[in-house]
Amino acid sequence: MLSNIGLPGLLVIAALVLLLFGRGKISEVMGEFGKGISSFKKGISEEEKAAAAPEPRRIDSAESVSTEAKTTETKASE
Repeated sequence: MLSNIGLPGLLVIAALVLLLFGRGKISEVMGEFGKGISSFKKGISEEEKAAAAPEPRRIDSAESVSTEAKTTETKASE
């Protein structure tokens, strides 16, 4: 349905929008739209910076403690 709109149709639509809202309102809406886009880009770049931050180093202990228990074998009496 919208694929049949040509240049004359777009000009008519633009003229109607201009008549309905006026130049001031359209420029205000476009300004808010631009602010929204810049805010979105700023948020994306902040997330990329946070994701690119190095992960904290893991400190391994210098000495590991053995927890093996020594067992003795006994013969079962019958």
